[in-house]
Amino acid sequence: MALKLSGTFTALVTPFQPDGSLDLAALARLVEWQIESGVDGLVPCGSTGEAATLSHDEHMRAVRHVVEVAAKRVPVIAGTGSNSTREAVELTSAARSAGADAALLISPYYNKPTQEGIYQHYRTVALEARLPILLYNIPGRTASRIEPETTARLSTVPGVIGLKESCGDFTATSAAILGSAPDFAVLSGDDALTLPMLAIGGRGVISTVSNIAPRAMVDLVRYFAAGDLAHARRLHYELLPLIQAIFVETNPIPVKTALAILGRIPNATLRLPLTEMAKKNRDQLEAALAELPRA
Repeated sequence: MALKLSGTFTALVTPFQPDGSLDLAALARLVEWQIESGVDGLVPCGSTGEAATLSHDEHMRAVRHVVEVAAKRVPVIAGTGSNSTREAVELTSAARSAGADAALLISPYYNKPTQEGIYQHYRTVALEARLPILLYNIPGRTASRIEPETTARLSTVPGVIGLKESCGDFTATSAAILGSAPDFAVLSGDDALTLPMLAIGGRGVISTVSNIAPRAMVDLVRYFAAGDLAHARRLHYELLPLIQAIFVETNPIPVKTALAILGRIPNATLRLPLTEMAKKNRDQLEAALAELPRA
């Protein structure tokens, strides 16, 4: 499948059985609903998918299952990031073998590499794993950031095709877009900032809220692409209370809770150190779900 890196890509949750094991049947149902709702791609085993607590075997089982269920109807971009370059190469190579169309790699966390270290990390993965990769800039989780100059350098490395941007700095993001290769795609990694990201040249979103409201997020991006800013803006504001509610606690605690409330997954089982949602925050979430957009 030729990968078109634009539109709405859902950062899938990973459903678990009550005993904490993978619930692949629930994952398959979620994938089917997402595809039926018109999403442009699926991203299993990222931050929203609790990749940090998956074993390597579970990680690849989940990726392979999403690939099999999607059956080439939409592309699958597997989360394969690590703070170890060697481990990132291994995970990305395994994702290629599992049939993923591309990989999304969080910038190395905890190590706090220099910009040269970040550059060499991504370059090594792209050249050795031989699967198209997206950078993922989220300083709030990694304690370092990918500077625009580094993004521009990486945009010319064979196999580096895009960036998931969650830095919240539109000046820096604008510089990254301006300095990067013409075919390099920047996607929003923050649901609340998707519309302004599109306005400065972003091509879509890797979305958490689309787990819950896929059609609304799909329509927001498509309305903007069609030049219908009024409808895109309406959906942005309709989605905003839900977006705020699903980030009132650490992702993916609220989004998994919401999916369980809606009956899209059987339960909201999480793996420690993530814990059940606090009641006052759940109340806020339930109020937002009651006003769920029907685009």
